[in-house]
Amino acid sequence: MAFSLTWLPEVLLAADLKVAEHPGWASRGRGEFGRPEGVMWHHTATTRLGNMPSLHTLVEGRSDLPGPLCHLGLARDGTYYVIAAGRANHAGGGDWKTIRDGNGRFIGIEAEHSGRAGDPWPDVQIDAYIRGTAALLKHIGRGADRCCGHGEYALPFGRKNDPRLDGQPDPREAMDRHRKMVQAAIDGHHVPRPLIPQVDAESRPTLRRGDRGDDVRAMQGKLGLAVDGIFGPATEVRVRQFQRDKGLVADGILGPKSWAALDTA
Repeated sequence: MAFSLTWLPEVLLAADLKVAEHPGWASRGRGEFGRPEGVMWHHTATTRLGNMPSLHTLVEGRSDLPGPLCHLGLARDGTYYVIAAGRANHAGGGDWKTIRDGNGRFIGIEAEHSGRAGDPWPDVQIDAYIRGTAALLKHIGRGADRCCGHGEYALPFGRKNDPRLDGQPDPREAMDRHRKMVQAAIDGHHVPRPLIPQVDAESRPTLRRGDRGDDVRAMQGKLGLAVDGIFGPATEVRVRQFQRDKGLVADGILGPKSWAALDTA
């Protein structure tokens, strides 16, 4: 049986975001989800490297808490993994705007991040957080005031500190700044996307799916791929794997950092 939040991937795709549907997501949940009232932000608190290493845990749960643990997982490369369309165990006890049933009223997003003060968030991940949240809230007819951090909702206050967006244990100030950006996106104002340099120090262009030519051939040769000069799906998969192996953000885009890693591979 499919649960009610089956519109999640459609809304995110319409916002020009990357989406991966985890098998069985439409019928996954701890029962039916109620009327959506907002979006709750989390971080996974994992210290492992990789794009979405927490995916299995978010789907299946932990020994002390059965899954699903969220509706959406947000990878470091900005991809949304659709995990559940029903109720999810992500919020626990708390209160935001007099709403106390966080599991049944808030769409939970778990962003892959350690939660450590010295761990920077990839720009592409924060961009996806803002744009995806704005799209979801606009779909349910709510403003950015219905976007809250888990640390703001959870009671007693201080029980949770996620998402730790700026390295500080109190999420309220950082969430206020990000809510303003979410509201700007809801209102249709321009929100600059994170910039990736178009060329590296050797004047090699940033490459992504759909590109063709000699630079693609050079990249494919370095990656040990069949050289056809076409940046297609298979090439993107190999680029992502290479980036994961090198501890880079696995966004499938070959920019200056990836070119430099290829040179020393």
